[in-house]
Amino acid sequence: MNLLGAFSKVSEGIYCTDAPIVCFSHLRWDFVLQRPQHLMQRFSADRQVFFFEEFIPTDHHLAYLEIHPFAGTAVKAIRPRVPHGWSEAQREAALAHLLDDLLALHGGRQPILWFYTPLMFAFARHVDAAAVVYDCMDELANFKFAPPQLKAMEQALLARADVVFTGGYSLYEAKRDRHDNLHAFPSSVDAHHFRTAREGQSAPTDQAAIKGPKLGFYGVIDERLDLGLIRDIAAARPEWSFVFLGPVVKIAQDDLPRADNLHYLGQKSYAELPSYLSGWDVAMMPFALNEATRFISPTKTPEYLAAGRPVVSTPITDVVRSYGDVPGVFIGDDAASFIDACAKALALRQSSDSWLETVDALLARSSWDDTARQMRMLIEHTMGGPAPLSPEVAGQHAARTQGQPAPHA
Repeated sequence: MNLLGAFSKVSEGIYCTDAPIVCFSHLRWDFVLQRPQHLMQRFSADRQVFFFEEFIPTDHHLAYLEIHPFAGTAVKAIRPRVPHGWSEAQREAALAHLLDDLLALHGGRQPILWFYTPLMFAFARHVDAAAVVYDCMDELANFKFAPPQLKAMEQALLARADVVFTGGYSLYEAKRDRHDNLHAFPSSVDAHHFRTAREGQSAPTDQAAIKGPKLGFYGVIDERLDLGLIRDIAAARPEWSFVFLGPVVKIAQDDLPRADNLHYLGQKSYAELPSYLSGWDVAMMPFALNEATRFISPTKTPEYLAAGRPVVSTPITDVVRSYGDVPGVFIGDDAASFIDACAKALALRQSSDSWLETVDALLARSSWDDTARQMRMLIEHTMGGPAPLSPEVAGQHAARTQGQPAPHA
């Protein structure tokens, strides 16, 4: 029996061998490939996964569901459509009914409810679930424009959840007194995908014409980036080119620093990222130090390293804790020190690749396959499954919760 299929309803002693997963996410499936997509893609190999997204207003007079299949995955994105002008109470009632209809169409089996946003718990709390999982990837309450009810809904979700995962050690420490079955799972990496950047690839058309040493960033461009720092380092080093890939969200285009050596190339697909990384000399994480970044554990850190690129970051707590002593990772907390760190990273890039041996040994312990497998075992153990927690997974969890690299699987 697959471990994820061994979830039990403790009170009834029933094993749910075919329970679908309904994953509630504030991110759309086809927006930016992050932790939810990595994990749900793997769980969909042996069961139905519905990726339940935020509602979209419609001019229709009735609420309804759109089901979106995507090529290359068995996951189905669920996009609720709710009429304009409905009150919050009407909307929540409609979403609850639509969720019930979705489950009924799948045979009425008890689902596994997996939450990335506590807000959706409001209309899903009535469901008789085989298990309730809260995968706290970010401290969403600290993000710009966060709804005021988010903290209260998170508390309600924590009270109901059977198991809670966090996207990094800082989040684990912040929430470990709020749930008695909490486990830290920092960012993992698809090392094989990003390692192709080391082989040298044809330069993408929009990057090919950019001259000089290239220092790049990819990801959502929002309030988490230090725009002042970016402006200052670009002005101080006009001979360097700074490349940014990703959508601009929650900030105005006019707020972005502008200079001849600053290049915003827009959002790229996950498949395209290695080709862009292949042309970079250094990868950057110029994050602001604010409430929105207080608990982040950037997935791009191990991805940049897997691509063979030195990384320069501002002193994000989880980056310093997990990677501060790793060869190829440099930290700068202001413009002068960030520029100095970039210069050191450029020098390393031009030296031998011997530093990558330590990097590759570290990344070998950080695959998404291992993370998904460990989560399966922890949930089975939590729900009273037939097998005890293996010494391997117990040891890896103990290492994670102490802020140390997990032993190699």
